[in-house]
Amino acid sequence: MNIYRTEDKRKYMDLLLLADEQAEMIETYLDRGVMYVLEDSGVRGEIVTLDIGDRTLEIKNLAVYPQDQKRGYGRALIEYVCTLAAARFDEVLVGTGDSPLTLPFYERCGFVRSHVVKNFFLEHYDHPIIEAGVQLADMVYLKRKLSE
Repeated sequence: MNIYRTEDKRKYMDLLLLADEQAEMIETYLDRGVMYVLEDSGVRGEIVTLDIGDRTLEIKNLAVYPQDQKRGYGRALIEYVCTLAAARFDEVLVGTGDSPLTLPFYERCGFVRSHVVKNFFLEHYDHPIIEAGVQLADMVYLKRKLSE
């Protein structure tokens, strides 16, 4: 398994769109963010992070191809980023929909619920976002402290 930083971010738009299905939303953070790609006999996933100030790093996009999920790649990307971030940041923040697919994953990776932005998906996306058969409305933020 190899994780590396890339500047050729749009090359991975198919992966980016798995985690954030509206390209216009991806464009709001992609150029400012840092992208890492995970390869294991081919590309398996990616993560994009953004320094949002106050010694906080935000995960803006994390995606693993569906056929490669539940194999530890998402967790490996999070652990890689958290290890790198520990020298410069106090915490990592991630926002996601109130979904039974994503919230438990982040909680297993050491994140705890922080706050909620009501109606985020309803107000910022031009179409309904459906995950696990449920329309997402609120953005749930979780955080992980990097040092205790």
